[in-house]
Amino acid sequence: MPSHPQYRNVTLLAICQAIFVCGQTTLFFVGSLIGYELAHDKALATLPVSAVILGTALMTIPASLVMRRVGRRAGFMGAALIGLIGLLACALALYSSLFWLLCMGALVVGFYNAFCQYYRFAAADVVTPAFRPKAISLVMAGGIVAGVVGPTLATESQDLIPSYPFLASYLVLAAMSVSVFILVFFVRIPRLSDAELKDTGRPLRQIMMQPKFITAVGSSMIGYGIMVLLMTATPLAMLACNHTVADAGFVIQWHVVGMFAPSFFTGHLIARFGLITIMLTGAVLLLGSVASALMGIEVWHFMVAMFLVGIGWNFLFIGGSTLLTEVHSNAERAKVQAAHDFLVFATTAGGSFLSGQLLYRLGWEQVNLMALPFIVAATLLVIWYAFIRRAEEQAISTG
Repeated sequence: MPSHPQYRNVTLLAICQAIFVCGQTTLFFVGSLIGYELAHDKALATLPVSAVILGTALMTIPASLVMRRVGRRAGFMGAALIGLIGLLACALALYSSLFWLLCMGALVVGFYNAFCQYYRFAAADVVTPAFRPKAISLVMAGGIVAGVVGPTLATESQDLIPSYPFLASYLVLAAMSVSVFILVFFVRIPRLSDAELKDTGRPLRQIMMQPKFITAVGSSMIGYGIMVLLMTATPLAMLACNHTVADAGFVIQWHVVGMFAPSFFTGHLIARFGLITIMLTGAVLLLGSVASALMGIEVWHFMVAMFLVGIGWNFLFIGGSTLLTEVHSNAERAKVQAAHDFLVFATTAGGSFLSGQLLYRLGWEQVNLMALPFIVAATLLVIWYAFIRRAEEQAISTG
């Protein structure tokens, strides 16, 4: 069983995760709506959301390398200050009605988000190997707070500054990044030893050729990419279907609940049923999400679709993250985690930008149909790895 300091660290990281996801959810919800108001070309409405994800993708590798050198805690604290700068820039952009400044501020917020993506791996660093799936899952569960707070924050703060809708949302998020800076100060994460810093382990290319790495990254890429493709388009699609901002906020709340509520037991499910089963279940749930979206355009169609895509993302992403911890040694973890997250968020950035283009030019139905081949690909990838894993286990048992 993990010791009390391990529980404390995981708890603090889960709180930081909750604050981060609350901000991310608010940005995703508000970003496309504000983008639609400020952009001259309405097909670029989701660009502020894409900029956040692009910034995350660009910073994933530097963030991991920086934290390898200075430690997780110093990296997380510095990132919180970067997030503060980006959010204040977004607030200024909204005040000045400058679309491109909004996108630049969102890009800087993405840099901050890249560091936050390592909260789950930081939790894995401070617990015993047997507790890692549950630690990752519990940190991710911190995001359940965002299921209620994020969209509520966006809708309730929309008119706090009457002349500038949603400006207060960015100012509140800026204050929340300061709270992350304070919380991370109390986290204790061991730094790598001098010997581990000098040891770079196997070449990254060799590690990336392993079926285990390919499956971990592939499932995370597809799960995250599909989730953002559909989620980013949902508020705009709902408004186009004559639903209200409050309706869209309600749907996004259920989406975020679907994303993070399963994290309270995903680790237990992995331990009981195995990674393969949970990841395949995630792919099936994504298919169910597309089916619900194609059935109609009532609020409940959107709600069920977003709830299912949230759970599907959870199973694929936590499953992929857990599988990744089996791929690397301590000396290799920085570059392996960086490669994983870079590929995931580069794909996700493309998905969010494509979301706005598809929705504006082709419609909500085509956005969902575009997801189908990728979901099938994720399913086949996990099945392929299942056969490889079974063959390896049989070889060990007979050897």
